Amino acid sequence: MPRQIPWWVGGIAMSLLFYFSFSTFGANRPIGASTGMAYLATVLFGLDAGSYAYTAEIEQSGAWEGVMLIGLFFGGLFMSIFVTKSFHLSLIPTLWKERKNRSVKSRMLWSFIAGFLLVFGARLAGGCNAGHILSGGSQLALSGIIFAVFALGTGVITGRFFYKKKVCKNDR
Repeated sequence: MPRQIPWWVGGIAMSLLFYFSFSTFGANRPIGASTGMAYLATVLFGLDAGSYAYTAEIEQSGAWEGVMLIGLFFGGLFMSIFVTKSFHLSLIPTLWKERKNRSVKSRMLWSFIAGFLLVFGARLAGGCNAGHILSGGSQLALSGIIFAVFALGTGVITGRFFYKKKVCKNDR
């Protein structure tokens, strides 16, 4: 059985990590992830930062966000293997099997569609949810708080619609 850490310990640890990492005592930078992904694409595809206005704009922030994303991946992997002992590979999550189907193709197709919509929305909004909610919300920016309410509310509504229980004839 995986070892569980109380939610409040995680909340306090994340708050302290954010404070010391992104405040004026730390990196003095806003947190975000979408710029790191865009920067990674420019590196992978060999785009010259001087050739495109957007790549020149994200060159500095994207580089450190890319490193942060790599650290998030390996940090999460480390915690799931050594601390909570909950690591496992799964192409289809349990809730998907229960509420949708057991098709790997279906899961991958919906994952691609959802990922595309997230990236498209992040570009339209001028940043990802991490940038708007975590940075904006922690600074008590009205735009960050409004974004959080709508993003989380839309997520709840979409999740309830998408993962609604199938009604069996015997359940009526």
